[in-house]
Amino acid sequence: MKHATSTNHNPKCDSSEAKRIIIVDDHPLFRKGLEQLINSESSFAVCGEADNAGEAMDVIRNLNPDLVIVDLSLPGANGIELIKNIRAEFQRLPILVLSMHDESLYALRAMRAGADGYVMKHEAMANVIQAIHEVSNGRPYLSPAMAAQVITKFSHRQTEGEVDAVERLSDRELEILELIGKGNEVREIAKLLHLSPKTVETHRAHIKDKLDLKNSREVARFALQWLQSRGG
Repeated sequence: MKHATSTNHNPKCDSSEAKRIIIVDDHPLFRKGLEQLINSESSFAVCGEADNAGEAMDVIRNLNPDLVIVDLSLPGANGIELIKNIRAEFQRLPILVLSMHDESLYALRAMRAGADGYVMKHEAMANVIQAIHEVSNGRPYLSPAMAAQVITKFSHRQTEGEVDAVERLSDRELEILELIGKGNEVREIAKLLHLSPKTVETHRAHIKDKLDLKNSREVARFALQWLQSRGG
């Protein structure tokens, strides 16, 4: 896949007054819409794009941005792995997650990996500018609903067994568990995550073993009940 290392048509990228932003997302149309929204703010400028984790690291090194916006579902290495890689190399670079995945499932994992904020894509146009302002100024950003949920989670611990079981899953396994719970078949999940069906089946087998389930049908039942318990 090709990517643009710089949006050369944007003169604000050469200005010291605008915050220079990179978007990492594998959907060109979404990137374009987000770029237009961000560029409408005088203090922000989208100066680079990438559609996978490897390209993202190259663009960040080349452009030295002020902020990176990362999607969690990327071909190859996922967004949480990318966040860890960015944080290892650029300790102070603000990272904002913009994802289709439910904030309640992924925000804490993303923040633990090194992200500074989390916005769901269906809320993006309403909240992304505020989120960019917050993380640019060194403040974490979560939606009000998620912030309240985090407080509740820590003040009223959920069932320990259930929390521990799901916490044993890797980031990719959690992503696949969510998609199974939403009724997706192996081939559909493979297409959504840019993986081979065999790789998805391997991850599903690991989920089955880690959650001590007997077969793929039990995995699907657990995934559905787990999502429903979180209002998914």
